[in-house]
Amino acid sequence: MSMKLNVVICSTRPGRNGKPVADWFFAHAAANKGGFDEVVLTDLAEVNLPLLDEPNHPRMKKYTQEHTKRWSAIVEGSDAFVFVIPEYNFTAPPAFVNAVDYLYSEWGYKPAGFVSYGGISGGLRSVQTAKTMLTTLKVMPVPEQVVIPMVFGHLKDGVFEAEKPHLDSADAMVAELAKWAAALKPLR
Repeated sequence: MSMKLNVVICSTRPGRNGKPVADWFFAHAAANKGGFDEVVLTDLAEVNLPLLDEPNHPRMKKYTQEHTKRWSAIVEGSDAFVFVIPEYNFTAPPAFVNAVDYLYSEWGYKPAGFVSYGGISGGLRSVQTAKTMLTTLKVMPVPEQVVIPMVFGHLKDGVFEAEKPHLDSADAMVAELAKWAAALKPLR
């Protein structure tokens, strides 16, 4: 049973810290697959979804826009997700919310993990709001996650420098995601 882990960069803001954090996590997960056959990186800035512009409810899967069809294929083809997510005003970034709202059935019965980053809270409040949204779509958020408080102190020349707690958390989360992805796959 082949399984694909999709690492999704959720911030689209110019100058974002999410790209170097995601580059680190993606490289680490790709080198230590933890039960996944493939690890891919998806950048919501490149997916470039406009504010939800489909005339039909996502549950119907009657997409009219090419960007929606491409996004649908990306999500449909993934078995698990890691959202690299900052905190904007105590909640998830709007690009994440919009990307989730575009689809419905493509999300179902897949696990999700988080690499959250930010200031002192490390993006934890963002993750809490994201989990509520995802469970509505039958996504199973795992408790294991990577939390990066004070992310600025880990960035050197545009590169994220992970410490042992980040690496250990990443390995634990990927292993747990693989277990859940394998268990949920028959439900899809």
